[in-house]
Amino acid sequence: MLRRTVLTGLAAVAIAATATAAQAQGWKAKYPELVLASVPDENASGTTGRYAKFTDYLARELGTKVTLRIANDYAAVIEGQKAGNIHIAQYGPASYARAYMTGAKVEPFAMQVNADGSTGYYSVFYVKKDSPYQKIEDLKGKNLGLVDPNSTSGNNVPRFALDKMKIDPDRFFGRVVYTGSHENAIIALQQGTVDVAANWWNDEKESNLMRMDRKSMAKYSDFRIIFKSDQIVNSPVAYLSDMPADLKAAIRDAFFSVEKKDPEAFKKLTDGQQQIWKPTTHKDYEPIVELNKFVDNLRKRRAS
Repeated sequence: MLRRTVLTGLAAVAIAATATAAQAQGWKAKYPELVLASVPDENASGTTGRYAKFTDYLARELGTKVTLRIANDYAAVIEGQKAGNIHIAQYGPASYARAYMTGAKVEPFAMQVNADGSTGYYSVFYVKKDSPYQKIEDLKGKNLGLVDPNSTSGNNVPRFALDKMKIDPDRFFGRVVYTGSHENAIIALQQGTVDVAANWWNDEKESNLMRMDRKSMAKYSDFRIIFKSDQIVNSPVAYLSDMPADLKAAIRDAFFSVEKKDPEAFKKLTDGQQQIWKPTTHKDYEPIVELNKFVDNLRKRRAS
């Protein structure tokens, strides 16, 4: 009787293992390649270098080809997920909210966590350290550098903050320039194309400007902050919500275990300035959806 029970148990385990393997093979047949993309914080070579080891790690863990797609702008990532051509995307909060608002079948599953364990960041306005500007009001008629219409810290939060100051950027500043990436916004400020630039900033130890300093692209000490926003919820990673549940589970497992399984890949991806992602859901980004709606209404109001 005991022998029969043991054999029955082993048979059940074998059947379950076979079923699991069949499921895995099922999604691999439908998804022989997964595409990973990120909104453009930095230039293409910087993104490739940052993601290369992590992309290889994902391919090993998932047992299928993973391709990194370098997006030209935030809209390309949004449209890629709407079309189902990008399976996993690193977003900013506002670009994720925009994807959701425009009908993309996306589901956030991981949120960035700062080195100190916090899960928020800020939008800041930088000026050159030796400039005479001490506050936003000093910059009337000067040029403002924003990042991208779908950038949280590089557009939506700055426009929200300026509105609270009773400032219409398109009338107050001489020009409003979209630079395309956070790095380009700093470069535009560095070169004098703009007089003030919006950017993301975690704390004194980590920001886009600090990253650029580490890559010898700019000197942190050459700039100063004249405005810092309220805290913004950190950026999400989102996958297509209509992918198979077991594939989504495998992706989550790979993301949440990379720090232990491939610490070098995780360190390269984050410059060693982040902890492992934490699980997240759409609910965490509902305030950002409302922020997007506010900025959309601002545009409509000013256009009328």
